[in-house]
Amino acid sequence: MTQTQIPDQMTAVVLDSYSGAEALRVEQRPVPKPGKDEVLVKVAASPINPSDLAFLDGNYGFDNPPPVVPGGEGSGTVVAVGPGAMGRYFLGKRVACLSNGERDGIWAEYVVASTQGGVFPLNKSVSLEQGAMSVINPLTASAFLEITKDGGHKAIVLTAAASALGQMVNRLGRSEGVQVINIVRRDAQVELLKDQGATVVLNSSDVDFDRQLHDACHQYDAHLAFDAVAGPMTGQLLKALPENSIVTVYSCLSHKAPQTNVDQIIFQGKTITGFWLGPWLYSNKNLLQILMLWRRSQKLIGTDLRSEIRVRYPFQETKKAVQEYTSQMTGGKVLLKPTA
Repeated sequence: MTQTQIPDQMTAVVLDSYSGAEALRVEQRPVPKPGKDEVLVKVAASPINPSDLAFLDGNYGFDNPPPVVPGGEGSGTVVAVGPGAMGRYFLGKRVACLSNGERDGIWAEYVVASTQGGVFPLNKSVSLEQGAMSVINPLTASAFLEITKDGGHKAIVLTAAASALGQMVNRLGRSEGVQVINIVRRDAQVELLKDQGATVVLNSSDVDFDRQLHDACHQYDAHLAFDAVAGPMTGQLLKALPENSIVTVYSCLSHKAPQTNVDQIIFQGKTITGFWLGPWLYSNKNLLQILMLWRRSQKLIGTDLRSEIRVRYPFQETKKAVQEYTSQMTGGKVLLKPTA
């Protein structure tokens, strides 16, 4: 293993139990060592995503026994590598990194990542801060547009549309000629998206929301919805969509299981599916295709796939950062960094 000025100890954010932000603490831990086809990344930044909040509550696809380091994605520089040709390729490079759930996450000064889909080289034009946010949301937005086009859809419905991911989907949709029917919860979010060029934005708090949603779905012949909310919202989407439509659930912001009327499934040919980025990538694409998707997304990081940063916190203030993000999930990303 090649290494340069790597300390023995590092600062890491640790989750003691799956009970939310109150279970977070900061401690000193040994710096991990990369094994075969793995690299050691000196972390520069990591965002807080909705998936991270789900992880903190024990509601995500990973169930590592605590104490565990959270953090789904981030960026940094590869400072050491284990055996294997791919590791040597990444040595010294700036990368985005992704947690696969098999080891600790990214909220630490150093993290070990796999060369098989755990690290992606950053373009020179992409900063480490933007690079920290360049995997989960950008590739998910790209996947949604690919699913839309492959299915021959000209319009989609999108819940939680004012989120960072929702804004990316809107920008890509306008570029690709796809009509997005946006669903948000507050008037301020309606104005936010309309100021950015969205033409159809519905407030789910309006008393006649169900009628508005039905009319929009039929006006634009929308047969596909991407739902981040689940719970009753899934049923509202299915009811509003025409026959033979699909609702793809990709998050659970309501903390409730998707709800629907069985008649819609049996007699109207409507379907509920799920989406999780990692399995979608590796079941639909080979390594070369994933790298091509990554390169395309890197070119758009400064435009359609950009993320706004609202505030930065050092790892020592992670609990406060999570609490702020939980209270306000729109208006820019909350970014964690090893130091202020």
